[in-house]
Amino acid sequence: MNSDPMNRNTRRRLLLAGAAGVASLCTGKSAMAADKDLEPTRECADGQDATPPQMEGPFFKRRSPERASLLDANVQGSPIVITGRVLSTRCQPVAGALLDFWQCDSKGDYDNRGNTLRGHQFTDAQGRYRLETVMPGLYPGRTRHIHVKVQAPNKAVLTTQLYFPNEPQNAQDGLFEPELLITLSQADGRFDFVLNVA
Repeated sequence: MNSDPMNRNTRRRLLLAGAAGVASLCTGKSAMAADKDLEPTRECADGQDATPPQMEGPFFKRRSPERASLLDANVQGSPIVITGRVLSTRCQPVAGALLDFWQCDSKGDYDNRGNTLRGHQFTDAQGRYRLETVMPGLYPGRTRHIHVKVQAPNKAVLTTQLYFPNEPQNAQDGLFEPELLITLSQADGRFDFVLNVA
């Protein structure tokens, strides 16, 4: 073992420099994560209107699997990732909110026997969610849409539907509401749910 004080000081400086480098990397990573915090779909103000409810429809099934990706080996279609937050009408994030999604496949068919294109998840501490799925297809009388039930812990369930912009069928669909449009950019969509949790 070398007891040379110069070597010990050199080692100490190297260890301290390495620790400082790791700390700066961690700080940089945290700052980067903060920079990527999701903004609300529209500007949120205290007293924000709650997301409008819509009908459940005939294809809801209880006990969907917990998962953030609905992409299975047998699912075909154009992939899309939808992200957003669940917020209160005071623009506060709702942690642990349940989101239960279900939709038809690219041909317009719902899986009523299994759980294809069905799943639920919970928001994180900042109220964020992330859903991997495919663009839903069309069936007679309806435009493209995704069904969802959203529930803050121990609160009432909001049942609603999400719609896609620039769809010709939107104008003919009697259930379509512009307030429920996903903000779409290529294969990425955004929608923030606002719940009355007072």
